[in-house]
Amino acid sequence: MDVSDLKKNAKLEIDGTPWVVTDFQFVKPGKGQGLYKCKIKNMLTGAVIDRTYRSGEKLTAANVESKKMQYLFSSPDSFTFMDNETYEQIELAHDVVGDAKFFLLDNIQCDVLLYNERPVGVSLPSHIIMEITECEPGVKGDTATNVTKTAQVETGKEIQVPLFIKLGERIKIDTRTGEYVERVNK
Repeated sequence: MDVSDLKKNAKLEIDGTPWVVTDFQFVKPGKGQGLYKCKIKNMLTGAVIDRTYRSGEKLTAANVESKKMQYLFSSPDSFTFMDNETYEQIELAHDVVGDAKFFLLDNIQCDVLLYNERPVGVSLPSHIIMEITECEPGVKGDTATNVTKTAQVETGKEIQVPLFIKLGERIKIDTRTGEYVERVNK
């Protein structure tokens, strides 16, 4: 692939290891050729590094395939997913799942990323609906704009929500940032 094809979430292979672009910026200096500044994350170890590429450089696209799977359950050392077509189950270690573990609800459909048939990550839907299991009541009179409080959702993840959110309400959360989006009517 050409360096001009780089974008966020592009999968690269560098020295036989899969990497994913987490941040991307094109810089055109006053003279000379353009530069592509990237933050890339190792899909096997989770290490993040900065790389700069010049215009016209060639890169190798990683052979990463995505498979639709259903999350079943977790154990102390792994998460179990089931292939929707073959009903085959695979276990992913906690470090492979990463922060996605905070959004894994029973039977949720997600994409498991495979590199050379080896699971290397989980890609969740962009938004998920969860129930508030713990939160402080909002104090009357605290109505300044954008005032938030900490609330806990059913997976144990703590997020910032507006003061009007109450215990037991369902909210939509952006899984990419972990932030509150909106309240959802039951």
